[in-house]
Order: sequence, then structure tokens, then C-alpha cells
Amino acid sequence: MHDQFDVTLEDDDLLGEVELTTTLIIAASESDDHLSQAEIDELLGVTPSAPPAPPAPA
Repeated sequence: MHDQFDVTLEDDDLLGEVELTTTLIIAASESDDHLSQAEIDELLGVTPSAPPAPPAPA
């Protein structure tokens, strides 16, 4: 009989997403308060993007 829960993760992208999600879950469970956006970005390795350039004069 086939076990539907016997799944091997061979997809590197999927495995990366699972690791990031796990990191967030652990950090949230260890925090006494909500995680700030800056804390979430740091955990996910997100770097702030440059602000958009102002429009060129006409």
C-alpha cells in the first residue's frame, strides 16, 4: 500500500521555501510580541530596495 506521507523532497526551491517558513515559525514562536517587518526581512535575507527615482523633469 502506498503511504501518501512518504514524500522525498528533491526540489531545491521547495526545500528552500520550507526552510524559510520553518525559520519564521520558530522565530515567531520564540518571540513575546509580533515580529516587525524588519525582523522578518532579516530572517528571510531580504535587503531593502532603493527608493524609486523621482520622475525626470518634462
